Amino acid sequence: QGQLVESGGGLVQAGGSLRLSCAASGRTFSSYAMGWFRQATGKEREFVAAITWAGYNTNVADSVKGRFTISRDNAKNTWYLQMNSLKPEDTAVYYCSADIDLGSLISGRGSYWGQGTQVTVHS
Repeated sequence: QGQLVESGGGLVQAGGSLRLSCAASGRTFSSYAMGWFRQATGKEREFVAAITWAGYNTNVADSVKGRFTISRDNAKNTWYLQMNSLKPEDTAVYYCSADIDLGSLISGRGSYWGQGTQVTVHS
């Protein structure tokens, strides 16, 4: 059984930065694609970013491209979402996810999910 735990959320002013972390435990995720999703109040969960198991390829949603960067450290079984130039519309609960298949992950059908961390951006 694997578990994912997010951290790093909080309250930040527009234009600021946050770095989210997702720590995996219970198994090795080095061969898994990892990703981030978010869900704002009253909206559906949406894809934010994903990274392949070796870290060579990333997918980033157009809404955050150029502002958010996904990375991973397989030695630490942890991956990250660096969020810069935050906007109020980035306010949401952010979830990390993992799956052996990148396509399944990006479509929101990941096998593993964290409990979420709140990010609030005020203007």
